Amino acid sequence: MIKKLFYGVIVLICMTISAQDTIMPLWPNGKIPNHVKSEEKETNREEGILIISKVQDPTIEVYLPSERNATGEAMLIFPGGGYGVLAYDWEGTDIAKFLNGKGIAGIVVKYRLPSEVSQVDKHNVPLIDAQRAIRLVRSKAESWNIKSDKIGIIGFSAGGHLASTLGTHYNEKVYEPLDTVDKLSARPDFMALGYPVITFGGKTHGGSKKNLIGENPSEAMIGHFSNEKQVSADTPPTFLMHATDDGAVPVENSLLFFQALRDNGVSATMHIYPKGGHGFSLASKDNHLRGWTERMFEWIESLR
Repeated sequence: MIKKLFYGVIVLICMTISAQDTIMPLWPNGKIPNHVKSEEKETNREEGILIISKVQDPTIEVYLPSERNATGEAMLIFPGGGYGVLAYDWEGTDIAKFLNGKGIAGIVVKYRLPSEVSQVDKHNVPLIDAQRAIRLVRSKAESWNIKSDKIGIIGFSAGGHLASTLGTHYNEKVYEPLDTVDKLSARPDFMALGYPVITFGGKTHGGSKKNLIGENPSEAMIGHFSNEKQVSADTPPTFLMHATDDGAVPVENSLLFFQALRDNGVSATMHIYPKGGHGFSLASKDNHLRGWTERMFEWIESLR
């Protein structure tokens, strides 16, 4: 009986260690760029979905498919929340688990949200974490059974803005290198954007714009983070999906980005749905809208 109990405890400990190993800090030894020590604390709350705010210690949460099912592809996932919170399971871990079902590694990025209290140059902080996240995943590619040239990203709403920022500003130096990880490329190999904030011009999402670049940003700052203006021939192939009746982030955001991709000769696929509103995630209860996931998987297959 004692032996069985001891064995059970060992198994539980191993399971706990394994579960903890799926979450990794982005930065080594707590050396977090643009971070200021403060009284600000991270908060988690349940509102039907897990809402995280005031992120202090950014991480990646790694979901790997079984080796036999793995395609070698991975996607970093950037949950939305207007740069004020993260809809962490709804547009994060739920997406990762879904990707695993298609043999794709899903890696949720818990990125820092802009803060006047705990950061310097808050407008750069989400991009700093995004660049580090993709470099870190690339550094782990072999041990995670991932191909280093098959690492994509997906972002939703403001997370879509961050993803499109990474896809267009991946070469921008926004922090000083800390280790060998930072020598790796931050360019995504492909990019999927769900009802994304793209522009900080007329058809923007006011909350995301205010939270990232402030109440009265300069025209230069607005242009810098209007990502339809930052597309080049080197921007990764992109998949876009949006609902026409989105009342929070106008569908024009996706249209602007698609046109910019087309103008620069970048491969792009876009699916615009007549209904769906904003923030529909997997849309699992909508027989028509939920098809976006299959369309994305077909698109990823076309890139192979």
